[in-house]
Amino acid sequence: VFFVHNRVKTLPDIHAMVSRLCPDVDIAMAHGQMDPKKLENTLVNFINRKYDVLLCTNIIETGLDIANANTIIINNAHQFGMSDLHQLRGRVGRSNRKAFCYLFSPPLSVLTPDARKRLQTLEEFSDLGSGFDIAMKDLDIRGAGNLLGGEQSGFIADIGFETYQKILDEAIQELKENEFKDLFKDENNGEKEYVRDVIIETDAEMHIPDNYVSNIQERLNLYNLLDKLESEEEIDEFVEQLTDRFGKVPKSVFNLFEALRMRWYCKLLGFERLNFKGKKLRCYFINDPQSSFYETEHFNNLIEYVNGLGDRHLHFKQSVRNFFLVKDECKSLKQVVYALKGISEGIKKKKAI
Repeated sequence: VFFVHNRVKTLPDIHAMVSRLCPDVDIAMAHGQMDPKKLENTLVNFINRKYDVLLCTNIIETGLDIANANTIIINNAHQFGMSDLHQLRGRVGRSNRKAFCYLFSPPLSVLTPDARKRLQTLEEFSDLGSGFDIAMKDLDIRGAGNLLGGEQSGFIADIGFETYQKILDEAIQELKENEFKDLFKDENNGEKEYVRDVIIETDAEMHIPDNYVSNIQERLNLYNLLDKLESEEEIDEFVEQLTDRFGKVPKSVFNLFEALRMRWYCKLLGFERLNFKGKKLRCYFINDPQSSFYETEHFNNLIEYVNGLGDRHLHFKQSVRNFFLVKDECKSLKQVVYALKGISEGIKKKKAI
């Protein structure tokens, strides 16, 4: 167990408290003001299980990988930055053991708004790969500098101009629909786009192979062009160009086209994420349960249409965090596209009636 208390002066007091509460536990102390040799010996002894608890400062934040440590307790967590907490939390769960992280702080009601947001963010984003979500929340809490002018924080350089532009467009659209909806009511009268991007998860091979297009920059350019295709005609033209320049198009590239079609239909139907693995298709609706999408005629038509089919292989499911559509016995990407296309066309016919 790691017990993190980031005040060297009061570490002995914490040591005494933990010893009093848990008299049978062997406790070691580690902090940056210790003699380097003694610090090294302490860590080695902890790794070799001569101690049960390592009482330490945030000196363990980076570079320390102890596989048999599966619990971390962070005292006064509200005094840490979000990146510090995320790094400290990553010190446990480094093997196949289930890990636990406990954040100790005063009641949330007495904390500053920023401290409260930091702790709530850490609680909300606890899954693997949630670092980017935490970074975005941190940016939202601390601010990102001025959009125009020299007072920048390096955000654009880190994620690339196109991604920054995409995030900016989403933020502007959100403002138009919420805070400034009266000013943009004419623009908002059109059909609202609820899903702007779709995550595709599949075990099918989808990429432009190195032996087909050897130049890295050229492959990146092709991926960018592929991302902008919006119709079957544009896909046909793209295939012709690839064949003309590089030869016969491999299967993995055709799979990319299928993924592109999936994304088109998912946007139309209101799916934020599509998972196709082991012949089972799962299409996840918008993650925000408060979204106005769930009050639309489109969503009601979709529910009625699918339920009216009476297909035992096609049904809805509800988990703690998601509402999603499941289709069993999907044997290929083409079948997935065919199924999504069928639902989309069925809803259009229902709407026309």
